[in-house]
Formats: sequence, C-alpha cells, structure tokens
Amino acid sequence: MGYEGSWSGMRKYLEKEMLADSLKGRIRYFCTTYVGMDSCRIFEISIDDNYKKQFSWDTLYADMGKKGFDDSERTWSKMRDYVEKNSVEVREVHICEDFCEALAEYRNQDIKNSIQSDNPIVRMFAILDRRIGKRTLKSLKDSLVEQPEWLKPFYLLRFEAENL
Repeated sequence: MGYEGSWSGMRKYLEKEMLADSLKGRIRYFCTTYVGMDSCRIFEISIDDNYKKQFSWDTLYADMGKKGFDDSERTWSKMRDYVEKNSVEVREVHICEDFCEALAEYRNQDIKNSIQSDNPIVRMFAILDRRIGKRTLKSLKDSLVEQPEWLKPFYLLRFEAENL
C-alpha cells in the first residue's frame, strides 16, 4: 500500500518525522477507510486546517461528471480505463492508489530523486520534506510555473515558510 503498519504510524512519519520544521502543525494527512471495502480509501491533505488535495475514486467520479461524462461513462471499468490511459503526471485528479504508490516511491529513494520525480505526488511529499534545504528550495522557485495547479500551493507554502 505504500506504508507498512498503521495509518497513525504513517501519519506520524509524514507529519512529525519527515515534515520540515517550518511546516509542523500546518500540514495534516487524513485517511478514511470504508469497512468491508478493503481497497477503498480516501486520503486527504490539509494546509492550516483547509482541505487542499484528496486522493479517491469518489473525487475522480465527481471530476468526470464536471467534465461532461454521464453516469454510463463513469462505471468502475471506464474509470479504471481512464486512469490507465491518463498517467498520474497529466491528471489533476488522483486516486488512493496514486497516493500509495507515490508514498512508496518517496520512501524508497533518495530525496534528490523525489524532488525531481516525474510523479507530481512524489514531488509533493518531497517539497514538504525536512531534507530539502534553502539552497535547493531557491533553485526550485523557477520551476513553480511548471507545476500542476493543485501542487502549487504546497510549493508556495514551503517557500513562504522558509522566507524565500
């Protein structure tokens, strides 16, 4: 799944152990699991108690509706096909599996690789990471315009927290 053990342990890892000191108390991770539906989870991230990003099939379903897909085009099969045809790098909406896969990638590679990952979710974890120093952050400021819209608030938060 991208994390071993309990969600509370992973949350502690993300919020207490790996989070930049300047962001502690400002970033929160949430996971909702539905009983009897093993693979159905909703991961959410908030900044200063304001929801910023959700990773779930429900979010994808709603987004497809906003884009004009009718109910017959939003079946499990068709949504999975949509995910397979549209990589995580190009989608603005992500599912719980995207979160878990990115978390596993982030945890299993050097932070320098994570901050340069093609996967924007991995970059999200990395930009919040305590191992990213001011010199690296300064060099990343120019890349802000290239980031997906949903990711920009995380970059801006870190730049602001570090007075850059």
